[in-house]
Amino acid sequence: MSGRDALLVSVGRSRAEAEPWLASFAARLPHLDVAALGDPVAPERVRYAAAWRHPHGALADLPGLRAVFSLGAGVDHLLADPALPPGVPVARVVDPDLTARMSEWVLLHVLGHHRQARRYRRQQAESRWADDPYQPAARAVRVGVMGLGVLGIDAATKLKVVGFDVAGWSRSPRDVPGIACFAGAEGLDAFLRRTDILVVLLPLTPDTAGMLDAALFAKLARDGRLGGPVLINAGRGGLQREADILRGLDDGTLAAATLDVFEREPLERESPLWRHPAVTVTPHNAALSDPEAVADLIAGQIVALERGEPLRHAVDRARNY
Repeated sequence: MSGRDALLVSVGRSRAEAEPWLASFAARLPHLDVAALGDPVAPERVRYAAAWRHPHGALADLPGLRAVFSLGAGVDHLLADPALPPGVPVARVVDPDLTARMSEWVLLHVLGHHRQARRYRRQQAESRWADDPYQPAARAVRVGVMGLGVLGIDAATKLKVVGFDVAGWSRSPRDVPGIACFAGAEGLDAFLRRTDILVVLLPLTPDTAGMLDAALFAKLARDGRLGGPVLINAGRGGLQREADILRGLDDGTLAAATLDVFEREPLERESPLWRHPAVTVTPHNAALSDPEAVADLIAGQIVALERGEPLRHAVDRARNY
């Protein structure tokens, strides 16, 4: 490689997985050497790093590092690295393509529970013709979105357009037109009491880790039109207690669950979540990052930094998001 400044890219378990990212960045940043983790690049030349679940310690000992970019919506994978350089800013991805994909996934599964898609798939397998004449309208179903960041606000707004009675909860107060907003510990119980379908798009932080547990599920609405509360989690697997989800499904605290994220990924083959009749599993693909779209955003950030502009979407390390 030349003696130019470099961008270090860490994604996937093999160079083949990294290749689309390397090509996308190289096309947009011709003034930088774009290197994969393990390539022969001098540590002092690395000015930027773009990573998704990098090996801990891989970004240490880079004395010229100016910024670290997440290649996905979350940053918990970066902040969990105890060797992440403390003085280097970390930026998250705010990508309209990723946001739209997440809202598509949320709408798909909220509507699936609302319109009883699982029941009709089961009836089709049994060649059984049966309908429910008392199926509620969307306006009679209360959807609660936990996490009113960019993803949560977009999903909540689109659910509202479909006709659902939508509310949102966040750690700090938000004001979203047309959405009833609750905030903080003092607003959580009231939010849960009016929620039939709980959509979770929270970041993983020390405060949110494990909060989707039996105590929280017990506070969800018991008077809804769907036969019981539904959990939909596309945030982070570390938010949930899977043993409590299974227990809640079996004792009636929860009527159903759709999960895109898990405590351990990939989800182990022996996990009972795969086979539970009230669970839908998707393989952490609710909102995949598109290398072309994300490289556009990060390249723009790097060029702006080099013009002396401030880093956008920087993470507050004290708050972990």
